[in-house]
Amino acid sequence: MKHHSTEESSRVYASFDELVELQYQGRKISLLPRQPVSSLLSGRHASRLRGRGLSFEELRAYRPGDDIRTMDWRATARLKKPQVRVYSEERERPVILAVDMRSNMLFGSRHSSKARAGAKLAALAAWATLAGGDRVGAVIFGDDEKVEIKPQRSRANVLRICHELVRMNKKLSSEAQSDTAPSSQLNTALRRASRLAKHDHLLILITDYEGDDEDTRRIATKLASHNDVLAALVYDPLGIQLPRGPQMEVSDGTQRVIIPDETTFHQRFQLAFESRIAELKNNLKAIKIPILPICTHDSVTEQVMKALGRRV
Repeated sequence: MKHHSTEESSRVYASFDELVELQYQGRKISLLPRQPVSSLLSGRHASRLRGRGLSFEELRAYRPGDDIRTMDWRATARLKKPQVRVYSEERERPVILAVDMRSNMLFGSRHSSKARAGAKLAALAAWATLAGGDRVGAVIFGDDEKVEIKPQRSRANVLRICHELVRMNKKLSSEAQSDTAPSSQLNTALRRASRLAKHDHLLILITDYEGDDEDTRRIATKLASHNDVLAALVYDPLGIQLPRGPQMEVSDGTQRVIIPDETTFHQRFQLAFESRIAELKNNLKAIKIPILPICTHDSVTEQVMKALGRRV
């Protein structure tokens, strides 16, 4: 096994300290956006996050100034007096983080691996949830292990999520191969997440979507029917445009690969990536799940703030 330098390791693997430090940025982030999530890869996505819902509290007589849209016409006809339905904003909206820590997430061409960027996004979302007063839990899945953390409203639970993110991240090795199909690992994790997020939760799926299939979409559709689902697509820009020049290389921290300086190779690589993203976008759009693209070359915090907005 090849040893990687400290500099390479810091790009590939997340540290506990950097995930804990994200608590200060997390306080500034709102997970209840008022505008559509904008996809940097595929333009605007029409879906919106529903945000907190309204729960019915009581039926009472109409009072001057009441919104006419809250009028209950059946009750009005039955009681012979104008009646309105009174609602209150739901106070809780737990967040479940489904985080991909499979070996495919090790890839990173320059600034960060997808695994490290995904860990930072998950930690940022966990801190933002805690700052908003909601419970947060997680399902972190790797090649041969899955960790389930039930939603709790506590700093200790967020620290546990950060700890497991780092542990699962550092467990990764490019030389470790799983006999399990990528789709099976992804779908099993989604099923576990669905048991935690039964109704009125926000599920944030953080992955590069390697191995997603028809079963993935069926599970996601079921989840989205009773919850908000946000698809965070972690990607490396190398997939969009390969650099040109002799001796260009990429590394996952333990191995290096030389990129051939051949036009045909570059064109095929880019076309395959674009086709993959287009298919993913169309599949998610069909089930009204918004996409949050996270590029490994840019600040995770800045990308999230730009897409979801700051806390008011």
